[in-house]
Amino acid sequence: MASPGSLWLLAAALLPWSCHARALGHPDLPLPLPLVIWHGMGVFGFPRCPGESSHICDFIRKILNAAAYSKVVQERLVQAEYWHDPIKEDVYRNHSIFLADINQERSVNESYKKNLMGLKKFVMVKFLNDSIVDPVDSEWFGFYRSGQAKETIPLQETTLYTKDHLGLKEMDKAGKLVFLGTEGDHLQLSQAWFYAHIIPFLE
Repeated sequence: MASPGSLWLLAAALLPWSCHARALGHPDLPLPLPLVIWHGMGVFGFPRCPGESSHICDFIRKILNAAAYSKVVQERLVQAEYWHDPIKEDVYRNHSIFLADINQERSVNESYKKNLMGLKKFVMVKFLNDSIVDPVDSEWFGFYRSGQAKETIPLQETTLYTKDHLGLKEMDKAGKLVFLGTEGDHLQLSQAWFYAHIIPFLE
């Protein structure tokens, strides 16, 4: 049976990113932490936009990009905290008030790394028909190759992994990373799938 702490972490993982920040920096959580479900290299696309080749999608992306990193938008719009421009990585790192911090892309907070590495398993769920997260590989900590927005690379080829600022490389070698995929749109989990694939990690 899952402990209250593991259930709390699971619930927090399904809430916005600020909860992840509290979980990673929280001094009172029991260690080793049992489980968290988290996706997180950010987004660089408009939800439910019809395809990468659509000129409309690219136009909307440019409009969003023009304002996403302004101080006012970053502080008032949660969605902007997820915005990750792979073409202008320096702008993203310097002006993202949340994602660049939690992913240790601007500076390293050792407590984030320590607490994340305290997990018994780091379970990442990719929703294979996700129309909200773009690119969907972000749900497994993959992302666009830096400098463009067409080709994606897996976690293992990212700077986050090779420099190991979050401890993901070390966790991978220790067998702590779990990559799960399920059919369906954003957060569309059937109860049967949840009980078959997630509950075992909480027992």
